[in-house]
Amino acid sequence: MITDEIINARIEDLKKACHEKGMRVTDQRIIIFKEVVKSCSHPDAETVFQAVKKRIPSISFDTVYRTLASLEELEMIFRVDNQLPKARFDAEKTPHHHFICVKCNEVYDVFPDSDEKIQIPRNTSKFGEIKDMNLQIRGICNKCKENKES
Repeated sequence: MITDEIINARIEDLKKACHEKGMRVTDQRIIIFKEVVKSCSHPDAETVFQAVKKRIPSISFDTVYRTLASLEELEMIFRVDNQLPKARFDAEKTPHHHFICVKCNEVYDVFPDSDEKIQIPRNTSKFGEIKDMNLQIRGICNKCKENKES
């Protein structure tokens, strides 16, 4: 559950990142970011657009898409998987992985227990600096399995 306290802290992080990169802190940017932060469903740009349009009726899809790109540039959100039919966005900063259903394309956060560590192969660093790691697990989610069985 994403609390208002978490959302407000993340918005403060966004403001700080904008100031550091010389980007304006706009109401539109904050509202769009807030929609991604409060969503646990890894929304695509269209879903974010529809939610934001309720608060800012005059906003265009292009503005939402460009803002999502700027939030990626600020490293405040990231794309979950480039193989999904639509780009899906995640603002969760806690280290985690993703379970992606190959039937319905639903994306679930998988938070490892504190004693679970996935080892990055030692020779990975020869390709460059590692910024983070995200394991993507593909399978069939329980909802799709239940639908198939019934």
